[in-house]
Amino acid sequence: MDFSALLQQAQKLTHETQVSDDLPRVERTLPQVLQATQELHSRVSQTGTQDMQAHILLGHKGIDLPKISQKLETLSSRKTFEPLDPIATTDIQSFLRNEKENAILSVIEEVHKNSYQSAQNQKWEHTMNDWKLEKVKLMNALIGPSQNWIDIRKGPEQTILNESTFGGRSSLNNQEMAYAREVYEYNKLVNEGAMRPSLVQRFAQVAENFNDSKVNDIWEIMKYMTNVTPSPRTQDPLRTRCTQAQFIEQAKRYLENRYKLFMQTVISEHLRDAQRGGIPSVLNLVGSFVGLKFANQNTSTYIGLQDGHVEGKPLWPMVYYCLRCGDIDAALKCMQMAGPEHDDFIAILEEKCRQPGQKISQKLEQQIRMQYKRQIRNAIDPYKRAVYCIIGCCDIQEQHPEVAKSSDDFLWLQLSLIRPETNENADHLTYSTLQAMVLEQYGEKHFNANEQPHLYYQVLALTGQFEAGIEFLARFEKYRAHAVHIALALNELHMIGGPRNLQEPLLSVDIEDPQPMRRLNIARLIMLYVKKFEITDPAEALQYFFFLRSLRDTEGRNLFLVCVSDLAIECRDFDLLFGKMQRDGIRSRGLIDQFESGHIDAKMSCEMIAEEFVKKGMFEDAIQLFDLAGNHEQALRYTSVLLSQVVHQPNKSGSLRARLQQLALEFTDRYAGAEKNCDPQTWSTFSLLKELVLFFDHYHNRNYQPALEVLERTKLVPLKMSDLEACLHNFRRLGGEVCKVLPDLLLATMDIAYNKYKVLKGRDDMNDLKMKQLSYLREQAKALTNMAATVPYRMPGDTNNRLVQTEILMH
Repeated sequence: MDFSALLQQAQKLTHETQVSDDLPRVERTLPQVLQATQELHSRVSQTGTQDMQAHILLGHKGIDLPKISQKLETLSSRKTFEPLDPIATTDIQSFLRNEKENAILSVIEEVHKNSYQSAQNQKWEHTMNDWKLEKVKLMNALIGPSQNWIDIRKGPEQTILNESTFGGRSSLNNQEMAYAREVYEYNKLVNEGAMRPSLVQRFAQVAENFNDSKVNDIWEIMKYMTNVTPSPRTQDPLRTRCTQAQFIEQAKRYLENRYKLFMQTVISEHLRDAQRGGIPSVLNLVGSFVGLKFANQNTSTYIGLQDGHVEGKPLWPMVYYCLRCGDIDAALKCMQMAGPEHDDFIAILEEKCRQPGQKISQKLEQQIRMQYKRQIRNAIDPYKRAVYCIIGCCDIQEQHPEVAKSSDDFLWLQLSLIRPETNENADHLTYSTLQAMVLEQYGEKHFNANEQPHLYYQVLALTGQFEAGIEFLARFEKYRAHAVHIALALNELHMIGGPRNLQEPLLSVDIEDPQPMRRLNIARLIMLYVKKFEITDPAEALQYFFFLRSLRDTEGRNLFLVCVSDLAIECRDFDLLFGKMQRDGIRSRGLIDQFESGHIDAKMSCEMIAEEFVKKGMFEDAIQLFDLAGNHEQALRYTSVLLSQVVHQPNKSGSLRARLQQLALEFTDRYAGAEKNCDPQTWSTFSLLKELVLFFDHYHNRNYQPALEVLERTKLVPLKMSDLEACLHNFRRLGGEVCKVLPDLLLATMDIAYNKYKVLKGRDDMNDLKMKQLSYLREQAKALTNMAATVPYRMPGDTNNRLVQTEILMH
């Protein structure tokens, strides 16, 4: 095509383009088109195909990508949050704008840092709280191996209790051993039917030797709290405790006597300033104490004290401390000496003196409350307010921090405010409310329980929450032994609330109990405590298990026997625990015999443990315990089961077969005659297996003739064809244990016949006697083969093939 034709076509296209109104007119010369093409080609080669495709895609929508890229490159997100560069100080407007932006940026950065730090702190606090809750759950659950808070790494010490029964070293420390001695003496009296002493008193005497004042205080509290009227064993101890006012009175009496000792100690340290004199009494004691308390204070301190003095001492402190010591008579004398302007208060004190422990008349109580609301509530004398609240139970929400400066003071005040629950709307503090306040509202954190566990236990015990207190105290290694023995002592007095199911955790809540009472699984507590030393000190372990004799497990078994069974399985010292069977058939005494009574039988325990061994497949141990239990049937039965598995093996010293053979001989001697109490079939099976032990001993020693004589006696396998029918008939009456031995018995008998056949064949002389002997051996082999083929028993493996092949070799 020439250029003139190309020019004509281009002009034609131009004309057609001008006619069309749809497309804009493009006015470009050929050099311009060539230049644009070159620019487009260079751009594509530089940016790549992906960028080009992006240009085309966005260009479709009218977006100029190069311009957008240039704008994005000018932006810098990093500079947005960085401090601005300083400018010249002469530019005021720019300087102010810069300072404003810098201030905003600094606030944003500070808020960001604070928010991040706060989030981190909350995260770790939440994590630590979750872990604390999990630790509490783990300690409360105490199930199986997960209850590993009992430290068993403590170095053992030599035991001195029942030294003749066992050797080695003890895992009990000095305190635990001292408690164990007392437990042993107590159980001894119980088994002898003698009068039971108070375990609280006995354990408290033991604790005095530990030279630990905190432990002594704990036991002193328990002596007070258990000095109440015993509740019937048919009633639930938790419900009795919540309805019996004696627990409140005993807790107050302990705190009051403790405070009197404190006063005496303070006075004895300042005898010259106390000016003690006159007849010894609580009133004189309080007077000296109050005189010391306010002696070194300036007169400005007395401004808040109202209504004058009694014998030179401020009135209301005297009355309060008399009440704090539990002496209402002394408080009444103070009020009477103060004058007649307190007649209403004197009347209510007189009624309390006439009827100690009784509820005062509602009229007098209402008068005191009305007077408190009108006048005393806003009084500046803290002792006066406290006395009115104690006597009239006026304001149960008031904590009286100026007066109650210790946990004992706080607790005594709260106990003094408790009144019987008359109706739901009464503005009284109840026992359950105080218990919930101590256990749930304040809890361990408020009393710094981890640092002062004895203090928190005292608060729980004085509010009648023995179960929660024992569980808390048992968490600490230092106090665990004391907590366990407190539980034992209270359990003997029927003062511990146990769970309905022994599978419950150490501390549990029953929805039917008054809130916030807990139930203590004393069985779990004792078993966890004993776990530390049951292997090294089984004698002491049994003494503690004896406290569980009245409990039953989920299967209805005596829990004491269950624990003894577990101990026997763990330590496997049956001779120590249950005695040993003598040659004359009499069992020697073991540790368990000291507890024998109507509920506990040593033979029953042996049989229970034997059954547990059977479940675990430990038949050899089960045989020994069935024998100790006098259960000849089961002892012989499981002896036969084991013999059937090893009777065909060669005899080796110390092997299971050798031990069973010795045991079988002992059984034969002791179970002879009418003394054995077992089924005839069981005895027959046992006797046959004992004979087979003798047969295989001869067989492995190549004493073939004595072995064949044993077979003649047993009539188990045919030695000639005429014996086949009789042997098959005998087989139908055999027990399963003997049937299992038949394949090995046939092979051994065939091997004896073949060996004798080879010996005869190897001799050169040939006579009629030799021919008869060979014929007899062939007949014997045929009888054995027929026996194997005819007997209604499935032979294992290639027994039949081996018998047939041996018979063929003998022809």
